Amino acid sequence: MVTGPTASGKTILSIRLAKYFQTEILSADARQFYRELRIGVGRPDPEQLREVPHHFIAHISIHESYSAGAYERDALALLDQLFAQHRVVILVGGSGLFIRAVTRGLDPLPSVSSVVTQQLQNTYQERGLAWLQQELRKLDPDYYKKVDLCNPRRLLRALAVCYASGRPYSSFLRGQPKPRPFSIMKFAIRLSADVLRKKINQRIDQMLEQGWLEEARALYPYRHLNALRTVGYPQLFQYLEGGCTWEKAVETIRIKTWQYARRQLTWLRAEPDVRYIGPDDDALIQTAVHHLTTGK
Repeated sequence: MVTGPTASGKTILSIRLAKYFQTEILSADARQFYRELRIGVGRPDPEQLREVPHHFIAHISIHESYSAGAYERDALALLDQLFAQHRVVILVGGSGLFIRAVTRGLDPLPSVSSVVTQQLQNTYQERGLAWLQQELRKLDPDYYKKVDLCNPRRLLRALAVCYASGRPYSSFLRGQPKPRPFSIMKFAIRLSADVLRKKINQRIDQMLEQGWLEEARALYPYRHLNALRTVGYPQLFQYLEGGCTWEKAVETIRIKTWQYARRQLTWLRAEPDVRYIGPDDDALIQTAVHHLTTGK
């Protein structure tokens, strides 16, 4: 497994490792699942995708629903096939829930009545995303620190469990890992805050130069979909509506992306048995290869 915050260099490192082991890559980046989202989610470019076989990238539409539970099922089924051909398979991404789905399994959650679900949905439609965020912060501050706060589907799910059970949603995420028929070694890219922030800003600039605004303009009719709530698109939609200046939209994207990276780092600190490496140092990459080969 290769993980780390957004813009840290996961794609390049995972491709190098996959080429060394002559194997394939499973993406655990929920933002890259959607076919229609290319530039704004930092999807590997066509040349990178040709270098190594990738799975779970652009495999569903923004009009489809795809849960972490479905990903767990599909990823484990694919891994059964891939391990019949390869000794090592690379899982890469920064979506903690989807990584946990593969490496640990998801905890069973209490049932939630349709009445609770509908009431939450109605309140969200009336009061907006900010209300969801504030309510989750009050009922489950631990999960609030980790979740993608721009993803209303995850906030609604967590709040529904809180309401139905009377307990924080995060209290259901502490179960024992499910057994897996493969061993797991975890590598995370570590960068200083200054370097990471610089890389994030460079990536945002690059995506804007590549035509992110035009991509957002084409997706504007579907802005109500959950998939389009991911960082960057709402800010570009606001600019297209005349709700803010271009400078304000870009600055907000930078701020929101940095906040997202910090939540990824918070999740990572709680993840057990992680070995930290750098993104560009050949010696560190060889260390990763050594660990993957020997298990030491």
